[in-house]
Amino acid sequence: MPVSRVVIVAGGELSEDCLRLLDEGDFVIGADRGALFLVSHGITPDISVGDFDSVSPEDVIRIEQGSKEIISCDPVNKDLTDSEMALELALEQQPESILITGVTGTRMDQTLASIQMMTRALQRQVSCSIVDAHNYITLTGSHALVLDRGYTYVSLLPLTPEVTGITLQGFLYPLENATLKLGQSLAVSNRLLGESGIVTIESGLLLIIQSND
Repeated sequence: MPVSRVVIVAGGELSEDCLRLLDEGDFVIGADRGALFLVSHGITPDISVGDFDSVSPEDVIRIEQGSKEIISCDPVNKDLTDSEMALELALEQQPESILITGVTGTRMDQTLASIQMMTRALQRQVSCSIVDAHNYITLTGSHALVLDRGYTYVSLLPLTPEVTGITLQGFLYPLENATLKLGQSLAVSNRLLGESGIVTIESGLLLIIQSND
């Protein structure tokens, strides 16, 4: 049965604030150390997935006992990262949206890979967002409603070589039919004027990053 929202908790930077993201009715997936984080805080993942090479054998037992289902894989012979496996499992649930946390941190390669994998959800017409203590990241290929979630800045960055037809409503610095190319910072550090704003584009893929220092 399709679910409304899937929340993925991976093993990057995590804090107890992450638990506030969970709503009743969410389908929860723990990826590797993210599964241990959930179980340790009394949350039962619907699925725990990964190679579990970042936790001890004792912790693996805790994860197995505290999860409804566990899917493990070989830590060497695998083609997908733990977060990618979690995303594929999330998409199998046919959700309306996916929220991912614990995929940012000191490993820039992992962070960028996680941001780019949001395109998989977009291709399936599923809304996908990444959140951490300082950022809320979404991806659009058409239009997006940007809500005031308490972040100071809203920045727009192209994920494709070019994004055209960018129009902003409800922002301090409006744009009308603008074009952004990779490497340009024209749309960095904008601000909402009220409780929400609207971003529309004609072509390309656009990252919308709400952030605080």
